[in-house]
Amino acid sequence: QVQLVESGGGLVQAGGSLTLSCAASGRINNMGWYRQPPGKQRELVASITRGGRTNYSDSVKGRFTISRDNAKNMAFLQMNSLKSEDTAVYYCKADNPLQREYWGQGTQVTVSS
Repeated sequence: QVQLVESGGGLVQAGGSLTLSCAASGRINNMGWYRQPPGKQRELVASITRGGRTNYSDSVKGRFTISRDNAKNMAFLQMNSLKSEDTAVYYCKADNPLQREYWGQGTQVTVSS
């Protein structure tokens, strides 16, 4: 059983920065960050394989950076140049070697303009 715990969300002014962290228990392969803005569908923000290959949504390219520390079983999302449209609940997702998916409980990010 994999458990994911996110941290690092909060309130920030537009143009500011935040770093989200996701701590995982158990053996995991791919990790990713998703977000769900108010009244909208959950969407992919960025993903990273165990080997470090990354993928970003067009809306965050150049502003957000996903990384991971395999030794600590953690993933991070560095968010710079935040915009009001980045306001959302951010979720960490991971899959295990059997490709079963797990989600964290979510952390709120609010960007004030």
